Amino acid sequence: MQNHIEAALTQIFDRPLQIQGSGRTDAGVHARGQCFHFDADWGHSPEKMIRALHSILPTSIRIESIRGVSDAFHARFSVTGKRYQYRYYLGRADPMEQRYVWACRDLPVDMDQMRAAAAHLVGTHDFTAYSASHGKDNDPNPSKTVTRLDLKQRGRHLRLEVEGSGFLYRMVRSFAGALYSVGRGRLTPADILSILESKQRTHRVVTAPARGLSLEKVFYDLSCGQSNLAAPD
Repeated sequence: MQNHIEAALTQIFDRPLQIQGSGRTDAGVHARGQCFHFDADWGHSPEKMIRALHSILPTSIRIESIRGVSDAFHARFSVTGKRYQYRYYLGRADPMEQRYVWACRDLPVDMDQMRAAAAHLVGTHDFTAYSASHGKDNDPNPSKTVTRLDLKQRGRHLRLEVEGSGFLYRMVRSFAGALYSVGRGRLTPADILSILESKQRTHRVVTAPARGLSLEKVFYDLSCGQSNLAAPD
């Protein structure tokens, strides 16, 4: 995606332009609310910029909105929080949505136990046990604040919504896998807490497939003024 957007901006401004995103997503993870910024002078409306980009970008990329921000703004370092959604499907998923859900076994899950386990993951903790190493890109601070972790079920569809100040590599997918294990009776809510407190990654925590995860929204404090352009796609 980044290469396509940078190529389109380079064509519009007739000079090389780079974008800075709010963060990376794993291969296979979706993004409804990914954000980026770039530095450029644009003497027209944001709507005209959107039309110009859409005339060049592939249809798999859609610019939702563009707004001016101050010179101090940075799409990654100005983030105050993020919201993710993980989608499960109990059984064989519809072919039209297979790319967007984790199709689990067609067996009932204990939502009460899953919610009890999820409550242990809300708050400020060292989430090392629910992350995966990622070489030089490791976050040096494993302490994150999870402000909301909700589980909802509608028929065969399960949805996990997570909000927080930031997330370690594969942290949300680890939540999704561990909570599903609780729902199936392989782990208990007490296990979720003891694993968290251990600060050690264990094979008992399954990383859920990337295809079920979507970055839904990136939160910023934009009260610092406006000048350059920033665009969530």
